[in-house]
Order: sequence, then C-alpha cells, then structure tokens
Amino acid sequence: MLTPLAYGLAILLNAMIIFIGVRFLVVPHPAAAAYGVPAKENGDAAYLSIKGVRDLSYGILGFALLAFASAQTAGWFMLVVTIAPLGDTLIVLRNGGTRAVAFGIHFATAVVMLINAALLFAV
Repeated sequence: MLTPLAYGLAILLNAMIIFIGVRFLVVPHPAAAAYGVPAKENGDAAYLSIKGVRDLSYGILGFALLAFASAQTAGWFMLVVTIAPLGDTLIVLRNGGTRAVAFGIHFATAVVMLINAALLFAV
C-alpha cells in the first residue's frame, strides 16, 4: 500500500517542480509573481533563469533517482531538497510577499516533501 503512494507522490512532486522550472524559463515574470515575489521588469532576468534551471534540474534528478536508485536514495533526495521550499518560504517573507503564499505554497510544499521522504524511507 505504501509503495504506490510513496512513488506516486514523488512522481507528482518531481513533475510539479519541472513544470515550475520550465515556467520560470519560458514566462519568468508571471512565474515570479506566482512564486510570491514579483520581479522587476528590467534587471531580474538572470535570477529568474537561475531559479528555472535549479527547479528543472531538481525535478529531472528526482525522476532519475526514482528510475535508477532505491526508494531510500529517493527519500534522502526528497529530504535534502526540502531545503529549497523552506528557503523559498523565508525569501518570500523577507521580500514583501504574503504570509499566505509563504506558508500556503512554499512551507506546505516542504511539509509534503518531508512526508514523501518518510514514505519513501518506509517502502
């Protein structure tokens, strides 16, 4: 019972972060607004691209681990990359974003990732 749930949630999380990464690369300003800290029209393009590449890379690596490594390895990956949404929570709060976005999107994502890590460790 845990195996399909653990892997299904991991697949969903990896697909979502790939989507977010691609969105930051293709339409960076709307993506930044959805992130919780709107970007300046001129001057933030490189940082938005960096975020896009980071998120895209995390998602691809997550899929590679699910395909070619153990559930425990994927669990360690989920545990470690939880640092990203926790950091995103602080970034949103420190840069004028709303608490609703910081906690409702970024912190909630970190919690789901921690749950997924625990499920992958339990498989």
